[in-house]
Amino acid sequence: MSALSGSTAEKPLDVLVIGGGATGCGVALDAATRGLRVGVVEMEDFASGTSSRSTKLIHGGVRYLEKAVFNVDYGQLKLVFHALKERKQLIDNAPHLCHSLPCMTPCFGWFEVVYYWAGLKLYDLVAGARLLHLSRYYSAQQSIELFPTLTRMGNDRSLKGTVVYYDGQMNDSRLNVGLACTAALAGASVLNHAEVVSLLKDEADGRIIGARIHDNLSGEEFDTYAKVVVNAAGPFCDFVRKLADKAAPPMISPSSGVHIVLPDYYSPEGMGLIVPKTKDGRVVFMLPWLGRTLAGTTDSNTAITMLPEPHEDEIQFILDALTDYLCIKVRRTDVLSAWSGIRPLAIDPRAKNTESISRDHVVCEDFPGLVTITGGKWTTYRSMAEDAVDAAIKAGNLKANECMTHNLILTGGHGWDPSNFTVIAQQYVRMKKTSDGRVVPGVMDTAVAKHLSQAYGTLAERVASIAQNEGLGKRLAHGYPFLEAEVAYCARYEYCEAATDFIARRCRLAFLDTDAASQALPRVIEILAAEHNWDKSRKNDEFKKAKEFLETFKSSKNAQFHDGKHE
Repeated sequence: MSALSGSTAEKPLDVLVIGGGATGCGVALDAATRGLRVGVVEMEDFASGTSSRSTKLIHGGVRYLEKAVFNVDYGQLKLVFHALKERKQLIDNAPHLCHSLPCMTPCFGWFEVVYYWAGLKLYDLVAGARLLHLSRYYSAQQSIELFPTLTRMGNDRSLKGTVVYYDGQMNDSRLNVGLACTAALAGASVLNHAEVVSLLKDEADGRIIGARIHDNLSGEEFDTYAKVVVNAAGPFCDFVRKLADKAAPPMISPSSGVHIVLPDYYSPEGMGLIVPKTKDGRVVFMLPWLGRTLAGTTDSNTAITMLPEPHEDEIQFILDALTDYLCIKVRRTDVLSAWSGIRPLAIDPRAKNTESISRDHVVCEDFPGLVTITGGKWTTYRSMAEDAVDAAIKAGNLKANECMTHNLILTGGHGWDPSNFTVIAQQYVRMKKTSDGRVVPGVMDTAVAKHLSQAYGTLAERVASIAQNEGLGKRLAHGYPFLEAEVAYCARYEYCEAATDFIARRCRLAFLDTDAASQALPRVIEILAAEHNWDKSRKNDEFKKAKEFLETFKSSKNAQFHDGKHE
């Protein structure tokens, strides 16, 4: 904060980034590693918007490949080729948070078998040297052994087999927090819970030269000066652009994507399911994620809000799509958590045809000194950031080195190995405080050790030592591997400033099980209060805010029925 408020018109930052999602933190990391003086501000928390609400897939876009082939569209093919290149780099750069995941495509006719087999072989071919694993066909019997809940009969047709291909999977918000922490290590000044209320303009030529920032935690306001401001506010891009010019034409066409979380028995560990054609032609995924089953997504028009909520009919749509492919009863009461995220689909303001809503990203400097980057997807965040920093260097005439993020491993990823969890299991114990104040040792079981290793990478031992040495070894919620020690660690080292920062984005409890998150909340607040010296009113305030936040994750217990219709 002092670095941001300490900048002056005479001694400005090189780049000020507005937005701490995947793109904003990616831009900050890219610019800082090129030797630029960088600041990044986020009005809520890192990944609090779209970046924590994704399908958690790192993918090249099988559907785009299909479009490329049938429409003979070279542009779409380039999009897939580029995304597959980035997919491999992302998995290599954050190995603890990303892994490859096989996805099964059920075929209920021999034509489908040939069609999907050929299409997914083409996907392998386009990936080339960056291939994760080869796709392959499995017979109906083999498929049922691999995926026991898969139905043998779909719409009165018998299963002829499945084609399995590979894409990547990630823990999206932890990856985003990793980007923010790595950017800070590279020298960026990183601040969450700080909102841009207005842009500063040069009185002589009207150029944007910085921003007025409101610290949402302390209530303070200050000016930050920068040679270039990068607007990476995701769905809120247009709000920032309107601060520069009230008449700015919109760039964002918002689309809502709903996901639901179901118990683990819906899908086997380590195998996803893709429903390629639902009743309205969309694709629905069902993927194992952090010990539960994640299903989605929908695609409907939406308004831009801070806390988007899923419509009941969207939840029902996903459940209906799965019913046709599973041999178990798909029940609304099984939904542990449901959420909605807003995709910022981009309309290029320079394009003649406004219909050309892009799944690709758009970078433009439509006001002097303000570079906007929007659109794109999680998989390609790194190259989006590279393009934005290139544009910022040009806009501000900055002197900078070449981009170095291609092989830049994120914090926690250096020297990480999948077997690292065994060290934690063998060398640490969980010291737990009992209700009568005694501290008793508990075993560091495999589930907890694996979770810590995959969430924190090589820094997991720091969390384990807090669990052991500070008596914070208890689980926060029954049936989940999250420890009290993580709350203290995240408050100290990961910019965790509020209860929702923890339950939604440092650990994923709100996304996995709304009830469990609700039950863990008082203890999370207690530990954060000790770390941040909160008084009673702040604790009550945090509890109220977190409860309101969890209400928007419509699990079966707090479901309200909307009459929202798919558009």
